[in-house]
Amino acid sequence: MSSLSLAVRDSSTMLRRNLLHARRYPSLTLNLLLTPVMLLLLFVYVFGDVMSAGIAGGGADRSDYIAYLVPGLLLMTIGSTTIGTAVSVSMDMTEGIIARFRTMAIHRGSVLVGHVIGSVLQSVMSVVLVGAVAVAIGFRSTDATALEWLAAFGLLVLFATALTWIAVGMGLISPNAEAAGNNAMPMILLPLLSSAFVPVDAMPGWFQPIAEYQPFTPAIETLRGLLLGTEIGHNGWLAVAWCLGLAVLGYFWSAAKFNRDPK
Repeated sequence: MSSLSLAVRDSSTMLRRNLLHARRYPSLTLNLLLTPVMLLLLFVYVFGDVMSAGIAGGGADRSDYIAYLVPGLLLMTIGSTTIGTAVSVSMDMTEGIIARFRTMAIHRGSVLVGHVIGSVLQSVMSVVLVGAVAVAIGFRSTDATALEWLAAFGLLVLFATALTWIAVGMGLISPNAEAAGNNAMPMILLPLLSSAFVPVDAMPGWFQPIAEYQPFTPAIETLRGLLLGTEIGHNGWLAVAWCLGLAVLGYFWSAAKFNRDPK
């Protein structure tokens, strides 16, 4: 069997293992998924009328704010899901299973690849669920073409892959599952400091660079442009550049730490 066939076979096995873990212990995924759903309902039904005054020159209503809010919440859902990946990787590293895998004739990188693919699949399913809730409360994207929907889906998958590799690295450097969850908290906090809830122009001047020059804002604005027809501008290539940069950084960081770690 060639090395490529071995890698594919072992990665598939690790993927099934991770999906079985997610099915047997759904509470972690459910808790992480509830955060964006609750934020969606909170900002629409509690703060919707007030927050809508900050967009479209103050002439927006609640339905306009739902359309504005959903793209940011979809990306925040991905960030929430990847926290579970960091916790899962840390548990594997600290509970001895990785030491057993190292003694077996399996492809070395298949353990990490299985975690990444499993997390991306869970992120996509979580996005679909949050998107369904958004549609149920009034979100519509009637102007987007099939190509724009496909591009939006591709951006979500690319973003999920990038954050997942970063989360894997965070899990590898964490001494336990609790520390892994804390280390991965920026995955949820960064969307709160982006254009997910209000436009960057409506923020205080000193805070605008923080919101603008971070991974979530260009991805959110690109997703809004694809789904709602707003201006994308330079955000498209910035979002792709952030995704590719984070994915490459996370991959080499994770691979170096995993190959060096004796645990």
